[in-house]
Amino acid sequence: MRIDKYLKVSRIIKRRTVANEACGSGRVMINDKTAKAGSEVKPGDYITIRFGEHIGRYEVLSVAETVRKEQASEMYRVLQEDKTIQSERNAE
Repeated sequence: MRIDKYLKVSRIIKRRTVANEACGSGRVMINDKTAKAGSEVKPGDYITIRFGEHIGRYEVLSVAETVRKEQASEMYRVLQEDKTIQSERNAE
């Protein structure tokens, strides 16, 4: 699955256009390599996202085309995240 779609489906980033912009500006990495929006992500990969001075790091547990909102958090495991990123990710 494309990283921009994965970030949206998993709800790490709320909108695909925002995920696409983050990838385009070099703020998203897969396994410590800069990811483009079309880069493939699979279970076992590590995603790092820079939001200004804040960094979020996640392990991909599963990949699915669609999931219910309640199940989205089961697609990844949070490895590192500060309170600012956590509150943004959990905002409705």
